Amino acid sequence: MSASSAARRLTAVALVAGSVVAAAALPASAVQDRAPDRRQVVISDVQYNAPGPDTRSNRSLNGEWVNITNRSRHSVDLRGWTLRNSKGDKYTFRHLRLNGRSTVTVHTGSGRDTRHDVYQDRRHHIWDNHSDRATLSDRRGSVVDTESWGRGRSHDRDRGHDRGDNRDRGHDRDRGHDRGHDRSNNRADERGNDNGRHQR
Repeated sequence: MSASSAARRLTAVALVAGSVVAAAALPASAVQDRAPDRRQVVISDVQYNAPGPDTRSNRSLNGEWVNITNRSRHSVDLRGWTLRNSKGDKYTFRHLRLNGRSTVTVHTGSGRDTRHDVYQDRRHHIWDNHSDRATLSDRRGSVVDTESWGRGRSHDRDRGHDRGDNRDRGHDRDRGHDRGHDRSNNRADERGNDNGRHQR
């Protein structure tokens, strides 16, 4: 083997070793959040008008919620991600890893956080019944997904997401999700939008 051939082989080995070290040095968050998994996390369903009158009771507050669905096969660490309304009221996810093909419901009121339900612990409704926008952002502040309804709703951003994909769990259990519930107010009729619920 010539000296030049040996030198080329040594250079190639050094380059491969350097690539392996660089990959190992990447922080876990960078691996977890990189595409395509991050883009598969979507706002899949919004109940912006809690069933019944807005009494600000904890039950009424928790009747207002947003579903965040991970449509990929891999889990995504949501720690540091945020969900906010158009006024800037913001909820920050704490320690939550959203498994693949699963959904977490973000309630407005108080409760005990689990893998499938988290609570903003607010004392007032934050989603406007007439017009609002829910924005989901990652820990770097990059917008991951948005959902609008009412006057400010954008009609040109449908990405072909399945509407209301809640197959991983039943969302109608003891959360006031009865779609046929008789609202005592008529705000849903004024909006003409599925009784205060917006699915994708």
